[in-house]
Amino acid sequence: MTHQVQNIRPGGFQYNAPVEQVRPALPPQNTGWAVAALIFFWPLAFSAFSHSAKVYPLWAMGDSAGAQAASDSARRLGRIALLVWAVLVVLIVVLYVAIFAAAMSAVNDLPTYSDYSYR
Repeated sequence: MTHQVQNIRPGGFQYNAPVEQVRPALPPQNTGWAVAALIFFWPLAFSAFSHSAKVYPLWAMGDSAGAQAASDSARRLGRIALLVWAVLVVLIVVLYVAIFAAAMSAVNDLPTYSDYSYR
């Protein structure tokens, strides 16, 4: 059995070794925004969790642009869910105020049946 000696210089440099490309950093998975989508408007949570779960596998396969797009989609869906929740809360508050105002107006228009006379 023969051993092949590699031409290695001190410091780990190898002749004719392939040059490694620098990989961009892992984008954030934005799982928190996916949880926000689950809490505030659950129909968007399925897609938000799906995009959040795709970030690492895409980055590990070398598709850093796809990983960044999945990260951005998860964040965008979480923010949309929060916005939808805020709009619904404002609409519900406005509706309750309108119903309360209509009820108070109707109470004032009712005839009174008190027959008290002050002499």
